[in-house]
Amino acid sequence: MATNLVIVESPAKAKTIKQYLGKSYTVMASFGHVRDLPKSKMSIDIEHNFEPNYITIRGKGELLSKLKKAAKESKKIYLATDPDREGEAISWHLANVLNIDAKEKCRITFNEITKSAVRSAITEPRAINLDLVDAQQARRVLDRIVGYSISPILWKKVRKGLSAGRVQSVACKLICDREKEIDSFQAEEYWLLDAQLTEVKSGTSFTAEFYGKKGKKIKLPNQEAVNRVLVQTEQATFSVIEVKAGEKKRNPAPPFITSTLQQEASRKLGFTVKRTMMAAQALYEGVAVPGHGTVGLITYMRTDSLRIAKEAVEEARSYIKTQYGDAYLPKAPRVYKTKDTAQDAHEAIRPTYLELTPGMLKESLSSDMYKLYKLIWERFVACQMESAVYNTVNADIEAGGYIFKANGRQMKFKGFMVLYVEGSDEAEQEKNAKLPPLSIGDVLNKNELISSQHFTQAPPRYTEATLIKTLEEKGIGRPSTYAPTITTITTRGYVTREKKQFIPTELGKVVTEIMSAHFGDIVDVAFTANMEKELDSIEEGSVDWVNIIRGFYDPFVEQLHKAEATLEKVKIADEVSDVICEKCGRNMVYKMGRFGKFLACPGFPACRNTKPIIIETGVVCPKCGGKILEKKSQRGKKYYGCEKNPTCDFMSWDTPLTKEFCPKCGGLLLQKNGRTKKIVCYTENCDYERKL
Repeated sequence: MATNLVIVESPAKAKTIKQYLGKSYTVMASFGHVRDLPKSKMSIDIEHNFEPNYITIRGKGELLSKLKKAAKESKKIYLATDPDREGEAISWHLANVLNIDAKEKCRITFNEITKSAVRSAITEPRAINLDLVDAQQARRVLDRIVGYSISPILWKKVRKGLSAGRVQSVACKLICDREKEIDSFQAEEYWLLDAQLTEVKSGTSFTAEFYGKKGKKIKLPNQEAVNRVLVQTEQATFSVIEVKAGEKKRNPAPPFITSTLQQEASRKLGFTVKRTMMAAQALYEGVAVPGHGTVGLITYMRTDSLRIAKEAVEEARSYIKTQYGDAYLPKAPRVYKTKDTAQDAHEAIRPTYLELTPGMLKESLSSDMYKLYKLIWERFVACQMESAVYNTVNADIEAGGYIFKANGRQMKFKGFMVLYVEGSDEAEQEKNAKLPPLSIGDVLNKNELISSQHFTQAPPRYTEATLIKTLEEKGIGRPSTYAPTITTITTRGYVTREKKQFIPTELGKVVTEIMSAHFGDIVDVAFTANMEKELDSIEEGSVDWVNIIRGFYDPFVEQLHKAEATLEKVKIADEVSDVICEKCGRNMVYKMGRFGKFLACPGFPACRNTKPIIIETGVVCPKCGGKILEKKSQRGKKYYGCEKNPTCDFMSWDTPLTKEFCPKCGGLLLQKNGRTKKIVCYTENCDYERKL
């Protein structure tokens, strides 16, 4: 009979841990938090040191009864929730519910769910860290005060169902500010001038780019500037005046932390932040692997530290030496410096068992889990590999008093790039070019001078990857907050996604303007970043959390009263469509719902007609000859279906091509948009396909 009780958050984690601890332990799951602030009211006692009033979460009563019963029957209770602020808070709430003294050594943590880590943790229990609990509680109280104080004003003055938040409002403002930059951007003309040259001895052709005059770069703002260079170089001799040859090293990227994992999964896999964290959580908590039982495959995925356990580094170096040879192994292990602002509570994200390669686990993992595990595994091994080495050649070529520059770069040794290349670095490989042997004094044949007109581009809109990167760089929020922040601003209708880019809606712009005008501190990047530092100082035990909240609250409540008195009601007009409501004859308007835009009758509540937005593709249905329409699923994912549905069942997640047909059978061609982009024929018996 079990004499010890271990409580974790999830059933998957419980299943993994149970097999490591044996029959004398009962492992149960709390299914996350068991107590929280009620949604119906603020539940913060402002007058009594901002005391939060927690209640048992609805639906958790039966679970708590089972936990209490198991606790009474157990000799020892261990609280093994996740090793972060949130996990510490869950343990603190559990201790309160189960009448466990917070000073009792009941708390165990592990960075990885492996047999050795779990068994080691069970031998070294500690008391609940109340500084961590206070840090989590302070953040929760602060966010509750901001959200539950400002949101009612937005309901009254703008529209019901809106919300404001300490981090979400800053994220939304960043997106709105970028849109303003794009709208006000004035494109400037510039020209490029390339010389197509041939080295006489080898007959090898190459390109040199116009630079200017020796020691001074000259811009070419218009056609006249280009013509002046063309006149001076038309009869001039192109000769080499300087050659520099050398080597350039490229070092591997560090192992993943939460934010870089989210960014890379967005770039390489097209994952949303939420999707990434769901897959990472499952990998951390444990997966059934044939021959190994249920094992946690990665270390804790909420971390801002680049620290790696010595044993893991040695394991990686041994693997590299065996699989790739000594040439790929640096003389000393690579050590990566963590930012000074990081909490550094956990290791970087890495595989727990390096010998379990992605290929070995493919059949045991879901598609998302496999893709993410492969990314984590390869990045970790690559971070301990030797640098890539390029041979570089830079030549200055003079003609008519002007300088043209030719740059060559060729891979000499792939190093870590044999296994992994950062997503943002892949385009750079296209710049590689080989130059012929060049010496000072060489005279080159001029084939032609090619000029091209260009215009400067507006800054790009934020994607999930670039927004997370900016939030991290500016110190806004923490790794665990990025996913819920992005989810909130999209579900509230403040921003929409088009081609992975965030575009603020009219509603988002209006709310941001109100926040900027009346609650400047809340959306001020520097103020919010400093508040994050103060919250971190609570965790360190150097300040009292009540003093931090009071220092924020007193000026905030003044802003609140002023906004309530001066803010006028804002009317946001719905965008009118040319679609006529078939029930009452009005022009339908665009509305924002949970899964994006839809059409609704403006006569609500008298007329409740709604319909999806129909986008014609211009493609004929291969089954019935009807129109193929672009549609959205209930979850908001784009797909293509026939206008005659449900009579015609044509449906495809792949994009139909409008101006090209199958060269084999003349049928409909579809563009597959997965990792391997290709064109395929829809016709069942036709095998035509080609890569993009």
